[in-house]
Amino acid sequence: QVQLVESGGGLVQAGGSLRLSCAASGRTFSRYAVGWFRQAPGKEREFVGAINWRGSSTYYTDSVKGRFTISRDNAKNMVYLVMNSLKPEDTAVYYCAAGSIPADYYYTQDRYDYWGQGTQVTVSS
Repeated sequence: QVQLVESGGGLVQAGGSLRLSCAASGRTFSRYAVGWFRQAPGKEREFVGAINWRGSSTYYTDSVKGRFTISRDNAKNMVYLVMNSLKPEDTAVYYCAAGSIPADYYYTQDRYDYWGQGTQVTVSS
């Protein structure tokens, strides 16, 4: 069993930066891919990016490429989402999720077994 807790959200001006953290419990966490998803008000939850279990490969949706970076520290059971050049349209609740998932399915929410409670990110214009 893995439990995930996100932190680091907040209010930031457009063009600013935030670093979200996803803290995991459970000895098997290092074996799982981790995805970041977000849900804006009135919209469906969408894929933001993912990192494989080793931390050697990352994947991003087009709208955040070049601005967001995912990394992980398996020794600390932590995954990070660094968000730069934030835009008002990045405003959402951000979730981390973990699962044993082939890379082709990182975009698929249903493949993730564990989810955090989410952290709010608000970008003001």
